[in-house]
Amino acid sequence: MKKSLHDIAFSMLDLVPVREGGTVADALAISLRTARHAERLGFTRYWLAEHHNMPGIASSATAVLVGHIAGGTERIRVGSGGVMLPNHAPLVVAEAFGTLAELYPGRIDLGLGRAPGTDPMTMRALRRDRMESVDDFPRDVAELQRLLGDAQPGQKLIANPGAGTRVPIWLLGSSLFSAQLAAERGLPYAFASHFAPAMLLQAIEVYRAHFKPSAACPRPYVTIGVPLVAAPTDEEAQLLASSVFQRVLGILRGQRGKLAAPVEGFAASLQPQERAALQDFLACAVIGSPDTVRDGLNKLAELTECDEMMFTCDIFDPALRLRSLDIAAAVRSGAPVPASA
Repeated sequence: MKKSLHDIAFSMLDLVPVREGGTVADALAISLRTARHAERLGFTRYWLAEHHNMPGIASSATAVLVGHIAGGTERIRVGSGGVMLPNHAPLVVAEAFGTLAELYPGRIDLGLGRAPGTDPMTMRALRRDRMESVDDFPRDVAELQRLLGDAQPGQKLIANPGAGTRVPIWLLGSSLFSAQLAAERGLPYAFASHFAPAMLLQAIEVYRAHFKPSAACPRPYVTIGVPLVAAPTDEEAQLLASSVFQRVLGILRGQRGKLAAPVEGFAASLQPQERAALQDFLACAVIGSPDTVRDGLNKLAELTECDEMMFTCDIFDPALRLRSLDIAAAVRSGAPVPASA
């Protein structure tokens, strides 16, 4: 049966961008304000992404931020999107998220990725001389499942806090590896189509075809990442999206910086190869007026039959970022777009 947008959960992934002219403290305050707004709009969850050694992203201490956002909200689920497991010992992750689960019962998610989320030098600084192999991530996921599950008789290593909290574990990925592992373990799966959409449909197909039901997740559950820039008109949305375009081109050029202000005519100034690179990176982006957003989200829903859409919304002006979420929520509910939009 075809899903309507009303059947799909809306959520938010926040990299906690530091804006040009702004500070880390500003970025943290904006994220809390955004989370509270998403909660008022009925969003399902608010996730923070782990990145390191990047001047424009303030979400490196992901578990700390999860606690900050959870403490400043009341109902919305809060979690990691994700904790980059190669950077951490599973016991430390289990204790941190076990503590969060005790502080905010029934509201904490643990999304796990297998990339380091940083450069090789920083990766070595995080875990020193640890050498990763293809078997490490599945083994670490299994250890986290044990540590967050009920302690068993004779179990010598127990996470305290952590044991018995059964914090929901999600696997994140942009290739087939995590899709296969999530299916095998019966875990919910989030595809990173907000920055690496190329294998989206193939990964979802693999995940659903091989899914083994579990107590934690009795049926396949798919979340897709969606870059969102919504505004009253297509023209304004394209202008606001120039901040995203500048960020993406910076990533592709290895020149990461703070989130830049919009630039009039930026897209028109690009070379054809730059436009093509942006299109590849942002193939799942929905940018435009309420009608354009409605069409774009419906197309993604039909294409993927996803259970949840998780928006990234890197708009320079924090108030216009909230307005963008307002438009998405109105489109989903079928309500008139707020006059303020």
